Amino acid sequence: MTTPATGTPEPAGNRSARKRAAILAAAAEVFLRNGYMGASMDEVAATAAVSKQTVYKHFASKERLFTELIESSVGQVDEMFRSAVDALHDTEDLDADLTALARRFVTFVIQPDVMRLRRLVIAEADRFPELGRTFYEQGPQRVTASLADCFAHLHERGLLRVDEPRLAAYQFCWLVLSIPWNRVLFCGTDQMPAGAELEHYATTGVRVFLDAHRPAGQAAGPRSRK
Repeated sequence: MTTPATGTPEPAGNRSARKRAAILAAAAEVFLRNGYMGASMDEVAATAAVSKQTVYKHFASKERLFTELIESSVGQVDEMFRSAVDALHDTEDLDADLTALARRFVTFVIQPDVMRLRRLVIAEADRFPELGRTFYEQGPQRVTASLADCFAHLHERGLLRVDEPRLAAYQFCWLVLSIPWNRVLFCGTDQMPAGAELEHYATTGVRVFLDAHRPAGQAAGPRSRK
């Protein structure tokens, strides 16, 4: 195969990486549609437009493919949230920046495919306990740890009052996420809230959080009062 820009042969490493990415994308589609038991390597191969032998060359078994799919998806969530928390670390307007983080967080987590993936991991937790533990440790637990470190830093700056940063991080996540998350998790993605509803949950969740953790006598940030 040649590269479109130059007409030169495509390096084998690039071709292999491209096929691997295509297989993972196809696996996500198949597993999310059919569940683990209903998915087959034949269907993954057909969806990825590669041979079954190519799928097995990259992933030795359906279990290995499923595991790598979950692990790669968890990394995407962590990367998104970590960059948002890093921006909050040096905030000059806590109300506005914490609200922006909350909106980004809830909008990302309540995406249909993210929710389907989480539901799939829960459904297969007994079959793949180590995978479930990995998902928890590299997803929710790592998110709250990153947020807790940020809250501890903001406490030291005098912008927050948090005696238990880890607990405060869990409280924050559930204040902005629990209502839409539970509804979609149990009722399905056809119950997906509209963007304005998600923004309302984020904004009011942050307000309640800051009411509990704002240092005594400190006023709200300038943009949050508009």
